[in-house]
Amino acid sequence: MQKSRIAVVGFGNVGREVLPALKESPDMEVAGIVVRDPKKIDSTKKKAGNIPVVADIEELGKVDVAILSIPSRSVPQVAPRYLEMGINTVDSFDIHGDSIVNLRKDLDHIGKAHNSVAVISAGWDPGSDSIVRALLEVVTPKGLTYTNFGPGMSLGHTVAVKAIEGVEDALSMTIPEGTGLHKRLVYVKTKDGYDFEKISEAVKKDPYFIHDETHVYKVDDVKSLIDKGHGVHMERKGVSGATHNQRIEFIMSICNPAAAGQIMVAAARASLRQKPGCYTMLEIPLINFLYGERERLLHRLI
Repeated sequence: MQKSRIAVVGFGNVGREVLPALKESPDMEVAGIVVRDPKKIDSTKKKAGNIPVVADIEELGKVDVAILSIPSRSVPQVAPRYLEMGINTVDSFDIHGDSIVNLRKDLDHIGKAHNSVAVISAGWDPGSDSIVRALLEVVTPKGLTYTNFGPGMSLGHTVAVKAIEGVEDALSMTIPEGTGLHKRLVYVKTKDGYDFEKISEAVKKDPYFIHDETHVYKVDDVKSLIDKGHGVHMERKGVSGATHNQRIEFIMSICNPAAAGQIMVAAARASLRQKPGCYTMLEIPLINFLYGERERLLHRLI
């Protein structure tokens, strides 16, 4: 069996978890790690062992898929280049709403023009949770679904805070309030000379936080607070046919980056089974994410 060659772009919390998921996938091999900041190449090499670490993906030879384990806000600028090179991309873009729809439209044109595939928002939410939400509506077409996150560390929100000028380190915790409402507890270590109150206001005005009750705390040490655990509790109360009061729950407790990394690897596999263009996970047959011969998968899972 010829293995697909997968490059990991970025080597933060999620990128480091993509590697073991790739190594455990019989149909894939790690082509290398792409570090966009050349200053970080040496430190990444120390963490990556014998895996090639480069500043440009062209140094890795043939690559089938680039897994973009980078901040969501960088995806619209980074993904097009790989797609134009004919390399499939997978990202975990997590800015909900019109941003996902617009990104899908933009990358769809590029993929079709260059015979490549993008799978966007392939994390656990959006991503696998999107599939679960759709399944709940298959069972109960009418009704309400509440998605409750946490308590746990939000990677996307944490990265957004770290990008604010004057922030040396940060942690954003998501606290569920029930019925889909959440609090954001943000812990910030500031750089010398920066006004904490101005940083706090910048956090609260950021699109990641503006719709939730957000509390920002100044701390001297962020690392001692970090626990990468997270989770989701989905509840749907709806109607099947004309029968009311159908209740369904889905609960998941996870290590956030490990789950995201595993899902992105599955999405890389699925990308190689699609026609050129851009897809969300919801648009791809679920069986395409799984390793194995199709008939055996059907026999085992149906």
